[in-house]
Amino acid sequence: MLKTKDIRDKSVDELKAILLDTRKSLFEMTNEAQLSKDSSNRDKIRTMRKDVARLLTIIKEKDLITN
Repeated sequence: MLKTKDIRDKSVDELKAILLDTRKSLFEMTNEAQLSKDSSNRDKIRTMRKDVARLLTIIKEKDLITN
C-alpha cells in the first residue's frame, strides 16, 4: 500500500511511472484471479485499485497547482 505522504513528495513523472507499474500489476493479478477462481487475492486487488485512485488524485492535484 502506498502512503499518501510518500506519494506527495514525488514528481509527476515519477508518479506516472508508478501508476503504470501499478496498473500492470493490477491487470495481471485480476487475470490470475479470474482464471484460477481464487479469492485469496481480493484484498490485494482492492488495495491496488485504491492505490491507483490515490495516484490519479494526487497527479490531478499537482497538475491543477502548476496550471
